[in-house]
Amino acid sequence: MNTKLFIILCAASLAVLAGCAPPTPDADQPGLPNPAAVYCEEQGHTHEIRTDAAGNQYGVCVFAGGGECDAWAYFRGECSPPATLPPATSSADIAAVAAGNNAFALDLLQRLRSQNQDANLFYSPYSISLALAMTFAGAGGETAAEMAQALHFPLPQESLHPAFSGLAQALAQRAEVAIPDAEGFQLRIANALWGQQDYPFLPAYLDQLASNYGAGVQQVDFSADPEAARGEINDWVSDQTEQRIQDLLPAGSIDTLTRLVLANAIYFKAAWLFPFTPADPAGLFTRLDGSSVATPMMSTLAGLPYAAGEGVQAVELPYMGDEVAMTLFLPEDGAFDLFLDQVTPPQLAALMAAMTRQQVQITLPLFTYESSFSLKDALMALGMDAAFAPGRADFSGMAEGEELAISDVFHKAFVAVDEKGTEAAAATAVIVAATSMPQIDVTLTIDRPFLFLIHDKPTGAILFAGVVLDPAQK
Repeated sequence: MNTKLFIILCAASLAVLAGCAPPTPDADQPGLPNPAAVYCEEQGHTHEIRTDAAGNQYGVCVFAGGGECDAWAYFRGECSPPATLPPATSSADIAAVAAGNNAFALDLLQRLRSQNQDANLFYSPYSISLALAMTFAGAGGETAAEMAQALHFPLPQESLHPAFSGLAQALAQRAEVAIPDAEGFQLRIANALWGQQDYPFLPAYLDQLASNYGAGVQQVDFSADPEAARGEINDWVSDQTEQRIQDLLPAGSIDTLTRLVLANAIYFKAAWLFPFTPADPAGLFTRLDGSSVATPMMSTLAGLPYAAGEGVQAVELPYMGDEVAMTLFLPEDGAFDLFLDQVTPPQLAALMAAMTRQQVQITLPLFTYESSFSLKDALMALGMDAAFAPGRADFSGMAEGEELAISDVFHKAFVAVDEKGTEAAAATAVIVAATSMPQIDVTLTIDRPFLFLIHDKPTGAILFAGVVLDPAQK
C-alpha cells in the first residue's frame, strides 16, 4: 500500500491516502540482471519475473515485509514498501494521531490568521504537535486534560506516544523511498531536549521521550548562563534545518528559571514529479483587496488528481517518489475568507477523496517566505490555559521538587516553491520554567553588627578580617 503525505499550503495538514501503482509490463528477461532487479534485491527484497495474459514478461519486486510493486516503478520511486510499525502500535492508533493532527492544524490556522490577517502564513502543525506531545508526557490532571482537548490528542498517554513514534517511523521511510537521485527527496525529523544540569527529572519521563521520540536530554546550565544555552539550542535548530531556521528562541526567552526546553525540527526538500516550465516574469497575482501584483508564474501540463467542490477547486502536485504531495485549494473569487472560516478536516478529506486524475494546465506563482510565532496566546485561546498558569500547571510527571509551567512556545517556518520543487523547514521549542524562585531553606538578614573574614578556602588561611558596627561609618 502506498501512503501519501499531503503538505497543504498554509494549513500544512497531514492526510493519509491509499493506493498502489499497477504493474507496467517490461521486457525483463529471466536470468539477465537489470538495474531494477539489482536494486530490488540490494534493498533486501525479492525480484520475480511474471507473465501477463498477453504473454508479456515484467519484473515484480516482492517486499520482505509484505506487498509488491512493479520493479521499474520501485526503481523510479513510484512506490515503496509498506511502513513497518512498532510492534505495540496499531495502524488505527497512527491514523487517529494523524487525524488529530489535521484537526489541530485547522484549529490553529484560525487562531494564527486572526493574529496575522494581512500576512502570508506558514507553519508545521506536525512539528508543534510533536514538541507538545513530548511536554504532554509529563502532564497530569487538568493540565493534561486541557492539552489533550486543545491539541486533539485522541489516545491515552500509554497509547499516544507509541503512536507518535509509529507515525514518525512511517514518515522516516519517505526518505528511504527508492529514488535514484538522492537529492530529489529529503524529509528529516528530529527531537531534542535540554535540561538544567543536576535537576531531578524523573527517569520514567526521560525514558518515555528517549524511547518514543528519540530525544535524549542534553544538560546545560540555564541558571548560570541562559544565553549560552539559548545559543546552543538555536544552533541545533539551524543545523537540523539546513540553516533555514535561525534564532528560533529570541533574546530573553531563556532565563535563570528555565528548567527544560523541548524542541522539534523538520526539514523537507523535494523535486516535483512533473517539473514546471521556467517562470514567466510577467505574471499577475490578485490580492484579497482586488489589487494586483506582478510576480513570476510557472506552469505545467500533467495528469494530476483534481476535484471541484462547492465554491472551491483542489489539485494535487506530487513530488518525486509520489509519496508526498502539495495539495492546493483555490476558493472562488471573493470567497477566500469564507472558505477558511468554514472549512473542516472532513470537508478537506472528502474533497481530496473525490479527486480524479485529469489533464490539468496549472499556473502557480513562485514564492519564498517565513513565518514566526509565539504560540502562547493561540494555544491558550484553544483552551490550553492551565499549562501556562503558575499554581495551576501540573507537570509533576517531569520532575520532583519545584512546580513547573510552560512559559512560552516558539515556532518558526520557512517555505520556498519554484519550478524545480519545494523546500520547507520548521522548528518548535517549548520552554518549561519554574513557577517561582527556587525553594528557600534559610532566610538571613544581616542587619546588626557582624564579623567577616576573607580567607583562602583550600588552606583556611585568613587573609583579611573585619568587624562592622555601623555600615554608614566611613
